[in-house]
Amino acid sequence: MFPIDIRPDKFSAEMLDYSRKLGQGMENLLNADAIDTGVTPKDVVYSEDKLVLYRYQRPSDVAQQAVPLLVVYALVNRPYMTDIQEDRSTIKGLLATGQDVYLIDWGYPDQADCALTLDDYINGYIDRCVDHICETHGIDKVNILGICQGGAFSLMYTALHPEKVQNLVTMVTPVDFKTPDNLLSAWVQNIDIDLAVDTMGNIPGELLNWTFLSLKPFSLTGQKYVNMVDLLDDPNKVKNFLRMEKWIFDSPDQAGETFREFIKDFYQQNAFINGTAKVGNHPVDLKQITCPVLNIYAMQDHLVPPDASKALNGLTGSQDYTELAFPGGHIGIYVSGKAQKEVTPAIGKWLNERAS
Repeated sequence: MFPIDIRPDKFSAEMLDYSRKLGQGMENLLNADAIDTGVTPKDVVYSEDKLVLYRYQRPSDVAQQAVPLLVVYALVNRPYMTDIQEDRSTIKGLLATGQDVYLIDWGYPDQADCALTLDDYINGYIDRCVDHICETHGIDKVNILGICQGGAFSLMYTALHPEKVQNLVTMVTPVDFKTPDNLLSAWVQNIDIDLAVDTMGNIPGELLNWTFLSLKPFSLTGQKYVNMVDLLDDPNKVKNFLRMEKWIFDSPDQAGETFREFIKDFYQQNAFINGTAKVGNHPVDLKQITCPVLNIYAMQDHLVPPDASKALNGLTGSQDYTELAFPGGHIGIYVSGKAQKEVTPAIGKWLNERAS
């Protein structure tokens, strides 16, 4: 064993440096500007109930693709994760490849929305957003990028409306909800979802957020704040840290009936794998997805393990199926420097090659 180096002079120097960083950090925290939620300019082009559809402003020096890209995010947390800061923005990267990007912001459901179902979200909201985009551009089909739960929604939508989707991209999307390494799924198997929804109506976002944090309690609720001290003397790093904290704890409540359906049908009954998925009265047959599919997963994903996403291979009717593995986690696939260099350009290249 190596001896522990705790010389008094070294210990004193480290404590002085720690105190300096804390002092500077307090000043930087107090002087931090308001934390923005998304950095790329965008316009509201459609709204309905709590939903807002945004269209991002395109760079004038990049040739635009004729088929727009609709981003469908999860209901949990907020979609500005895809546009968190200037140098770490999936949206900005997609625009740079020539994509005409639209994004659905689901907003914050309240008790008036507790009866919303998967059918309302998929055959209602998503379908009307697609129709709006098609009417705006005078086209019949759009490209879709579905993220996490939004990817599962996008699979269901494409299976039910294959005539409206030209290319489908899924990112960190759960397909097999019962892989052995899926801790979140293991936790939820014996929960009485009916009792939870019948008691609370909507499911509090804060409850779900703390559930996600509890999956990795040391790194997500303790270690990051210890490591934060090393960032505090840099105002830009402080603001970026606060942006991430704001997003983590910005958790909308979940419409009760949709939560009931999604957890019971998919986490507890594994509907994609068992072929029992339904949206309203409409059976979902993934073999109806015949458009090109790009499936992207993160190899260190603790929320959607790689095998949960890779299970999509062979379930669709597509003759053009591609997988892309990213060496990172569920969040890093959007915000890491490596993702900006590899993932977003790969999506743009894949879509551009199938633009005809």
